[in-house]
Amino acid sequence: LPLCFPQKLWKMLESDQFQSIWWSEGGKCVAINKDLFEVEVLGRGVRQRVFNTRDIKSIIRQLNLYGFTKMQRDFQRSASLPEFLAEEAAASAHSQILYYYNPSFNRAHPWLLGTCKRR
Repeated sequence: LPLCFPQKLWKMLESDQFQSIWWSEGGKCVAINKDLFEVEVLGRGVRQRVFNTRDIKSIIRQLNLYGFTKMQRDFQRSASLPEFLAEEAAASAHSQILYYYNPSFNRAHPWLLGTCKRR
């Protein structure tokens, strides 16, 4: 069976294969480096396509359909040093970082992933 969008997203976040998407806020938020994501995940030369789109707007639409809400950048920074450094490096590169939150999408509670349903 093909994976649904939240499952694909989870696998990407848990993989060390992608630099453009990571857990933020101690595993409560998804952080996406928009520019890098477009090249690394949605780009033309990508060998293994994760999503059936090349448009970041489609990914954002899927996030919204599954109940994710966009977070403002002024929330508390990650407590772990690697996450903090990743966020700082991305911010200093003037890349647009998108943060999304869903109460049912939490690294510490993987069993909640099954409750992430499409609206």
